[in-house]
Amino acid sequence: MSGIEWQKSTFSGSGGDCVEVRAVGRSVQIRESDAADQIIQTTPQKFAEFLQDIKAGEFNQQADQSI
Repeated sequence: MSGIEWQKSTFSGSGGDCVEVRAVGRSVQIRESDAADQIIQTTPQKFAEFLQDIKAGEFNQQADQSI
């Protein structure tokens, strides 16, 4: 797996804190760059559904709540 490069959004800029993604075989792997050893793995279909939900604002209300 070491030959497969991670990709990050162009919105991340040059900073190190970002979410990275890569395709490995028939899976999609996701990690946060500052916790690179913690990887979430899912299917391409579920990842696509997750991205659609983000674009539709499905998670906006959780982000708006104060901690």
